Amino acid sequence: MKVKIVNKSAYPTPSYATEKSAGMDLKADIKEPVTLGPLERALIPTGLYIALPDGTEAQVRPRSGLAAKHGISVLNAPGTIDADYRGEVKVILVNLSNEPFVVNPGERIAQMVVAQYAKVEWEEVEILDETLRGEGGFGSTGR
Repeated sequence: MKVKIVNKSAYPTPSYATEKSAGMDLKADIKEPVTLGPLERALIPTGLYIALPDGTEAQVRPRSGLAAKHGISVLNAPGTIDADYRGEVKVILVNLSNEPFVVNPGERIAQMVVAQYAKVEWEEVEILDETLRGEGGFGSTGR
């Protein structure tokens, strides 16, 4: 699948770190460090502009290392970039830790996964078909 990209960032175009990686790292395209205090959030630019093929979306997700080591996440995870959006890709980072965190220029801040999706047509009915699970919700299939 080809995705068109304009990279106005000082950093290389996103790429896959390994052959089987699902996501590409997005980097902070900022001139100076940004400090996120505990529970603070900031909209961090990437310098990237993309044109996705019809029937696809780009999902912006947290980086597991930043989340595990520093409590940094993507606030609206996964954030969705629609195929008709042409603005700059930006990431809403949030600091869920008790310590300030500094985002440095060029730092890997999130990952982006491009995925296909299906459009649905709603069919209103009076009752849904029965399943073994039924209305069992949160935790109903485990211990």
